[in-house]
Amino acid sequence: MIYVRPIAMTDPARPAGALPLVGGPCWFDRVELMERGRAPVVAPASEVADLSALTAARPALAGLGMDRPRLMGILNVTPDSFSDGGRFAAPEQALAQARAMAAEADILDIGGESTRPGAAEVAVAEEIRRTAPVIAALREAGLRTPVSIDTRKAAVAEAALAAGADIVNDVSAMGFDPAMAAAVARSGAPVCLMHARGTPETMAGETGYADVLLDVYDYLNERIEAAVAAGIARERIIVDPGIGFAKTAEQNLALIRRLSLFHALGCPVLLGASRKRFIGALGGAEQADRRMPGSVAVALAGAAQGAQILRVHDVAETRQALRLWQAMNGDPAEDAGQRRQG
Repeated sequence: MIYVRPIAMTDPARPAGALPLVGGPCWFDRVELMERGRAPVVAPASEVADLSALTAARPALAGLGMDRPRLMGILNVTPDSFSDGGRFAAPEQALAQARAMAAEADILDIGGESTRPGAAEVAVAEEIRRTAPVIAALREAGLRTPVSIDTRKAAVAEAALAAGADIVNDVSAMGFDPAMAAAVARSGAPVCLMHARGTPETMAGETGYADVLLDVYDYLNERIEAAVAAGIARERIIVDPGIGFAKTAEQNLALIRRLSLFHALGCPVLLGASRKRFIGALGGAEQADRRMPGSVAVALAGAAQGAQILRVHDVAETRQALRLWQAMNGDPAEDAGQRRQG
């Protein structure tokens, strides 16, 4: 099999004949052709017969256009998440943080179970208790920002959707709970399928890949096909390469450097690298809450590869950086009315 990766560009000197990358701010006129067991080859895009998966604009999800990078703000209502565990476990703290993030976030991602390496599984009833009331309270308060539920469990997803959530974000790509695919299909909600191996308890020892980039691509392709077979339209699927989940620092970098490959799957791409351990190791920040600058750098690298959704802890800081990135790259998609003047 030959894998086609668009070489994403944002330079203002866009040549005639350059192609739009999935309807977003990036363009490409060259591709990297990859095949297992062979060195990659760079070729003109014109030499590839069918580039429709790379040029077609992605349909809107949860009312959000996919023509610009969208920020997904992380809200962990858990006592043990790796970065902010315990800070927003109380309902009033969670609500205050959600309102603050909603000022800049396009999506709020609410999770009641930590999936950090070594984390123990949370009972379904407890996970529902942590998440559904917070989502219901946000809706009752009039918050209209799309909400995703970060869960591996069908019953938790159903409770969250009933409370007002819009998207299901499953780090197991619907492989943990056999009932998840049917639950998502019935709901009509978009779903994010993430690559991972093993469980939080075992994934640190699951980092052996023949080729991490192509192995992750093949896994996500298989999970997309399984989702479609279960009755979930491809237009409702988001893919996530799972940075930090059963990957070494070098494997994480390999995925981020060539993130644009995943556009060939025909779905919006989510990059979730915020405050991950490799950022601390490379950036010299041992404490997770000191990794904001490195996290912003990785988010901008994702935007430059055409990622449609950036999952982050530091929403306001990433939004400011993204506005400057968009302004410098001449992206007309950003609403001028949202930009600060001066």
